[in-house]
Amino acid sequence: MTQDNYIKTLYNEPLLEQRADPYIYKHKDGYYYFTASVPEYDRIILRKSKTIKGIKDAEEFVIWRKHDSGTMSRNIWAPEIHYIDGAWYIYFAAGKAENQWDIRPYVLECKELDPINGRWKELGKMQCAEEDEFSFRAFSLDGTVFENNGKYYYIWAEKVGVGKKISNLYIAEMEKPWKLKTVQVMLSTPDYDWERRGFWVNEGPSVLKHGERLFLTYSASDTGANYCMGMLYANKDSDLLDPRSWIKSRHPVLSTDKEKGIYGPGHNSFTKSEDGTKDIMLFHARQYEEIVGDPLFDPNRHTLAMEIHWDDDGMPVFEYQKQFSE
Repeated sequence: MTQDNYIKTLYNEPLLEQRADPYIYKHKDGYYYFTASVPEYDRIILRKSKTIKGIKDAEEFVIWRKHDSGTMSRNIWAPEIHYIDGAWYIYFAAGKAENQWDIRPYVLECKELDPINGRWKELGKMQCAEEDEFSFRAFSLDGTVFENNGKYYYIWAEKVGVGKKISNLYIAEMEKPWKLKTVQVMLSTPDYDWERRGFWVNEGPSVLKHGERLFLTYSASDTGANYCMGMLYANKDSDLLDPRSWIKSRHPVLSTDKEKGIYGPGHNSFTKSEDGTKDIMLFHARQYEEIVGDPLFDPNRHTLAMEIHWDDDGMPVFEYQKQFSE
């Protein structure tokens, strides 16, 4: 099956086509800023809109393009836009023309008010703490940033081991937007069968705050129909650098649903509705299962949206909905 003959349902209508690893940020100016991986993996794009649905038809701007060679010249993946201490930052992963799988995390900075028309400066590779001998030495990607109790934290995925290697999730406190303050701490490794299909993978972390808890969602397994979302959670006042503060869900919170025509959901981000009362998640998925060739080079991972509901215990409920309501 291909993009041309997939089964359309009430659930798999994209917010935006061919935009994977979607990241959305609601700024204090009232605009939503959106970025994502493009199928060519050659540039970083931004859109802005007063509404989430408006992202679909918003003009898309290219704010940075890959280098011709050396660092940041291949596989421009999973950009995220953040606003920290009065400046804009984009965190993304990239490889090299000489070795496209030599993936590392990089940072861009814009000190102007408008991130679309402002000038972006390359800050180079994300820096680890001085005493950290391990972080970003191997295949590293999907960095995300969040603030809690006045401190900023960076969570990312990094592959370790031999052979096919294993992609784990790590966390560290940040010293500044492009450098870590503490050595890495591993939060999660692919423990369960649903995290080990095709590849042993934990990646694509994203943080949602609700009540007294922090919820950390992530993606697992290979990037085809096996791709799915897991979750950890912790008390917001706990030591977030202590792995014992985090509880890992035994089962995925979101996975392929053939009846609804959604395959390989994952790599999500969270935001608030326009009125600030609802938690909204963007994620990517395909509308068909069979993929010709490498799933990474199938362009049809589309951005979808859903509203997060909450149960009586204050836990998030991830349910495919017939339509996205703002």
